[in-house]
Amino acid sequence: MNQPKRYLVTAALPYANGPVHIGHLAGCYLPADIYVRYQRAQKRDIKFVCGSDEHGVPITIRAMKEGITPQEVVNKYHAIIKESFEQMNISFDIYSRTSNQIHHETSAAIFRKLYDDGLFEEKETEQYYDEEKKTFLADRYITGTCPICGNPNAYGDQCERCGSALSPEQLINPRSALSEAVPIMKKTKHWYFPLQNYEPFLKQWILEEHKEWKNNVYGQCKSWLDSGLQSRAMTRDSNWGVKVPIPGAEGKVLYVWFDAPIGYISATKELTDKWADYWCKNDTKLVHFIGKDNIVFHCIIFPAMLKAHGGFVLPDNVPANEFLNIEGEKVSTSRNWAVWVHDYVKDFPGMEDSLRYVLCANAPETKDNDFTWKDFQDRNNSELVSIFGNFVNRTFVLMHKLCNGKVPKLHLDILDQTDRAIIEDIEKSKGKVELALEYFKFRDALYEVIDLSRKGNKYMQEKEPWIKARQTTSNGDLTEEAQKAVDNCLHICLQLTANLAVLINPFLPSTANKMLYMMKVVDKILDWENAGKIKLLSVGYSLRAPELLFRKIEDTEIVVQVEKLRSGLVKAETEQKPQENKSESMSSALHIKPAIQYDDFAKLDFRVGTIVTAEKVEKADKLLKLEIDLGFEKRTVVSGIASHFQPEEIVGKQVVVVANLAPRKMRGIESNGMILMAEDKDGKLKFINPDEVTGNGSPVS
Repeated sequence: MNQPKRYLVTAALPYANGPVHIGHLAGCYLPADIYVRYQRAQKRDIKFVCGSDEHGVPITIRAMKEGITPQEVVNKYHAIIKESFEQMNISFDIYSRTSNQIHHETSAAIFRKLYDDGLFEEKETEQYYDEEKKTFLADRYITGTCPICGNPNAYGDQCERCGSALSPEQLINPRSALSEAVPIMKKTKHWYFPLQNYEPFLKQWILEEHKEWKNNVYGQCKSWLDSGLQSRAMTRDSNWGVKVPIPGAEGKVLYVWFDAPIGYISATKELTDKWADYWCKNDTKLVHFIGKDNIVFHCIIFPAMLKAHGGFVLPDNVPANEFLNIEGEKVSTSRNWAVWVHDYVKDFPGMEDSLRYVLCANAPETKDNDFTWKDFQDRNNSELVSIFGNFVNRTFVLMHKLCNGKVPKLHLDILDQTDRAIIEDIEKSKGKVELALEYFKFRDALYEVIDLSRKGNKYMQEKEPWIKARQTTSNGDLTEEAQKAVDNCLHICLQLTANLAVLINPFLPSTANKMLYMMKVVDKILDWENAGKIKLLSVGYSLRAPELLFRKIEDTEIVVQVEKLRSGLVKAETEQKPQENKSESMSSALHIKPAIQYDDFAKLDFRVGTIVTAEKVEKADKLLKLEIDLGFEKRTVVSGIASHFQPEEIVGKQVVVVANLAPRKMRGIESNGMILMAEDKDGKLKFINPDEVTGNGSPVS
């Protein structure tokens, strides 16, 4: 593949209706920043653009909730988001916003060209209308009862409890989110983009020409294309957004997913007069970093728009990540189940690299991953502090103690196999990290860097320069042989340290800068061409005293964070409107099963038992195999609770078991009973258990 002349990297525009959380960072912003910093170190022509997405229904809903205007909402959250990215060292060349005039002009011009070329379909359809507010209702302006799970507060496009995709017509008892009034159906006109006309192009471009894309991206695109594309409305009834620039479109704006990706173009225009070089020349490599929920927009809709317009480059790759869960649960901003970036930087000042490290090491590159505060602590303490930081610190301490604070000589005449092996590891490290980064395998790349520091620790431990330093002559000087051995060990360790600074820079830029200060070198050493070299630090050069690169995180700090997370959830749930709680109760009542006779109920034998062991069932994501002590015997019960509980956290819990249920085989395992569970309003399962510890086998009546 020919080397591109220039690179253009975009990161998904975050909605300016709330702050950013660590799931956003892990999903696209951190991997994009790592990739860009690496390409800059390669001295390649690269631009990194992003900005706030300030249109769409979420903005107007937030404005309603806070009693302010949409413009006030975006002004508030644009500033918070921008500051959070800066604090985490996300190095955009520009962080723009879609409320800027240049964006409105660019979006309107692209729509107008497609319209003038006769590419839109004009359709009149019926849509929900709020007579009280005199306005058409977008999908998110309509709430009602989910037909799938009974959630009384589902939106017209999705139920956030069960995750089902919905349309407003499917909702039971729909109501307007603006006024709580029952909406009516009313005719309205919109302009549709006929995606089906671009199916042949998209199939050839994606399915034939981009088989190297990540499996999750390629697979989702193939699924959409195999199912057949349909025309999609590119306008909405609203007064907030980019006005539709054609006659007869008063009160209508561009669909947010039409104008949002154009934000990449308008931001580049704002950044440089040479914007067309990055968007219109075929020797540009365009890369979109996104989360998996945005794949269809960036791989199908936006490319089809660009193809229809003509003259634009198409994305070379779209390395979308999966989702990052928090403490075993899906992130939910409405329930405040998230770790907010602006909160993190307040609670852990100067530790942005620790978060960058953990989010990259645990990145959801191929599947959803889980962030826990305990894992954050463990990785920081056992990997950053005890491996990487420990090696650098020991090297500098011993260099000052045994070599007068200067880079010692390398004595080639006594190099042994251990020396040559670590030198070879240093030389090979560049290629390993580079290959992983070029193919968007950021976890693998970071592992190689940490592994090099791990090898450095092992090398130093084998060489034991502190032991060699005891071999002295009668006047107290080191013997010549001992001095050479000490010199060689610390020379190699210092060169390895300089390489670590080069290699870690894309991932942990603040750490790399601390290392530069200790080594008294300028940032030019961070150029990628210096990686893998063992002559980065000159012999006889004085270095500064060591400073700890990282600090340990104490247990008490983690307890505070877990409690903060859980208390935030409780607060969010207690602040829900009273009518929502009432609706919840009504919904539950509506789903009561048909009446039974007392004799039917009396046939059930409920017993108290204690979970003795728990393990996941192989090739069954939702099943746990439990051994339950019923007092008089132990039973095997297979239960579909694996997505709600980790096996280790339920061992020892008392539960209520239906003890006389007929045995049933599940995944080849005979299950002898059923645990009684309750489901809360968010779909989370809870055990029904005694208030106090009760003897196993006790009947429940």
